[in-house]
Amino acid sequence: MSKHYEIAILGGGPGGYVAAIRAGQLGFKTVVIDKDNLGGICLNWGCIPTKSLIKNAEMYDAVKNHSKDFGITVENVSIDFQKVIKRSRDISDRITKNVELLIKKNKVDRIRGFGKLASKGEIDIYDDAGARIDSVTADKIIIATGAHPKIFPSIPVDRKNIITSTEAMNLDKQPKELIVIGAGAIGVEFAFFYNVLGTKVTIIEMMDHILPIEDKEVSETLERSFKKRGIELYTSTKVLNAEVKDDGVTVKIEKKGEVIELKAEKVLSAIGVTGNIEGYGLEQLGVELERNHIKVNKADYTTNIEGIYDIGDVIGAPWLAHVASAEAIHCVETIKGLNPPAIDYSSIPGCTYCQPQVASIGLTEAKARETEREIKVGKFPFMASGKAFAAGDREGFVKIIFDAEYGEILGAHIIGPEATELIAEIGIAKSLEADFHSIVKTIHAHPTLSESIMEAAANAYGESIHI
Repeated sequence: MSKHYEIAILGGGPGGYVAAIRAGQLGFKTVVIDKDNLGGICLNWGCIPTKSLIKNAEMYDAVKNHSKDFGITVENVSIDFQKVIKRSRDISDRITKNVELLIKKNKVDRIRGFGKLASKGEIDIYDDAGARIDSVTADKIIIATGAHPKIFPSIPVDRKNIITSTEAMNLDKQPKELIVIGAGAIGVEFAFFYNVLGTKVTIIEMMDHILPIEDKEVSETLERSFKKRGIELYTSTKVLNAEVKDDGVTVKIEKKGEVIELKAEKVLSAIGVTGNIEGYGLEQLGVELERNHIKVNKADYTTNIEGIYDIGDVIGAPWLAHVASAEAIHCVETIKGLNPPAIDYSSIPGCTYCQPQVASIGLTEAKARETEREIKVGKFPFMASGKAFAAGDREGFVKIIFDAEYGEILGAHIIGPEATELIAEIGIAKSLEADFHSIVKTIHAHPTLSESIMEAAANAYGESIHI
């Protein structure tokens, strides 16, 4: 006989496991179902292990190329690629085990297996061989199955020569050459990592700039930095095909009408993700889909089927772990009747963890100028920051965009040291509807990188002291 729950969660990523924990905290009898370790792509093959790899690259770069700037002489610096990979995997393993402990702490049941909707209130669970091993019923079902990399026929991923991000963080040996197709956050982060370790890296992007959704000035700054590092960039470039040959992979591209052939040992396909919707019984149940994602009402994350909810990457952009977690909490609290405030999708921070780091929130300058508002733009370069100067990391700037009349924060863009940490101040200010004066009149400690936010805000209105 099937065990009954108040809430059953299908998928254990940063949407699913967070939903499970919050449901447990609120007293729901809850189960979370996932065939793999909890944490999803983020903790197992994405956010956490990639940041470990990038930290290794940062340390290596600092010792090899910048130690003399600090009066430190280090000779015969080398990298042990397998130890770098092992450190990343060990960290991922420890984090996922901690999540399993949190699930137990909050009295949530955990079933390991592939869950498939049998009806709007029942989930069948299958093992790796496809045999049905269990079944549960539930009053409410939350689908949090995540997403997977897009694969195009012209770029036939074999996970050996033409790889995805999963293989890129677990290779047996460091490739001599790597072509990265797609210059979003994933592509750019891996390009940085492998370049620092000594791989010859080429990036191909069909849009005009790398990190194409970021502010143009930020993208251009990162492009200059990457070129200085020796990364070859092909923007406004179409990939015609990729073909595995005996001596590696050949990628045929087209730029300004010219067809060019590039060769590398490995090719990383980083052209985006698409929702995990196949095999879960969605279509048979009549769950409404939209462009390879599940269609939901983002006020409460309900689908067209009563009692079934969806959160995270499976419902579409923005494909970010922190968004999935926020949606998870909102969804469960709504089921509880707590009436949480709606998620403001115009205030989602985006972060890219290469060097220099990139972080943003709200409108780009170009998008802000497309509105009918008069705007003011303030900038402060880290070149003028005493703390950045002392730390030897002066690349980049802070840019904040305000509504000229009311001082409302419309957007902020940071490229430079600790950008992914600094953006939180703007996020809090924006969510509290703080204005220009709120930032400028808040006393920031000196010397800190966060002073650059205050200075950028002041610069928008002609009041910056240090530029």
